[in-house]
Amino acid sequence: MPSPFPGMDPYLEHPELWPGLHHWLIIEIARLLSPQLRPKYLVSVEVRIYETADDNLSIGIPDINVIQPKTTTELITSNVAVAARPTQPLTVNIPMLYQVREGYLEIRERGSQELITLIEILSPSNKRTGKGRQMYEEKREEILSSRTHLIEIDLLRRGQKMPVIGNEIDSHYRVLVCRGNRRPKADLYAFNVQNPMPAFPLPLRSGDTEPIIDLQELFTQIYDIASYDLKIDYRNWEVIPALSEADTIWADAWLRDRGLRE
Repeated sequence: MPSPFPGMDPYLEHPELWPGLHHWLIIEIARLLSPQLRPKYLVSVEVRIYETADDNLSIGIPDINVIQPKTTTELITSNVAVAARPTQPLTVNIPMLYQVREGYLEIRERGSQELITLIEILSPSNKRTGKGRQMYEEKREEILSSRTHLIEIDLLRRGQKMPVIGNEIDSHYRVLVCRGNRRPKADLYAFNVQNPMPAFPLPLRSGDTEPIIDLQELFTQIYDIASYDLKIDYRNWEVIPALSEADTIWADAWLRDRGLRE
């Protein structure tokens, strides 16, 4: 069963569902491209691993607000020393290291093993301040200063978008196709929750046939294979992160029209 939404399903941005979707997208893009690129090019799934502190926790902030009780001070006419009442402990969070694994795709020429195209699907850690974004930005700058093509897929509304120059369109989602031989020019596919996902070519060496990545078709297949229709409760769940007021009204009407809400 396909997603009820015309394009990206905002319910799949939920922190508990997004990692699975990210994995499925990596695998299915590789499955799509590999037979079309053989024998000249090889498609490989790679993993970037790093350790970082859990910046999702509110470091040093107590779980509850502390309210100091009102007390009265009494004069004690005694030569006996009185011990002060022990301070009550507060529950706080401390920074913990955890391991992050981020998948991405490489297209390499079989003979020379030269990296021709890099395909990245952005993760939440790439879009918020911290080690994940720092490492990704360094990798991005390295690629953009080379002749390697870059495809950057952003299906997350939350977080800071990757920088582009000359287009200030504020869209929910975007796909950047950046050819090594056209820089600083690049193609930006910007779309919202109301729009189907785009189809775009995979840049290769000049003169080679470029396969088309139809992101909407891939997403529809993944939604069905992963049985997301059985995992998502469209009647009762809230979208995380929340949609704007206008988009919430639109989504509610859209789901009602399809019998998923009363």
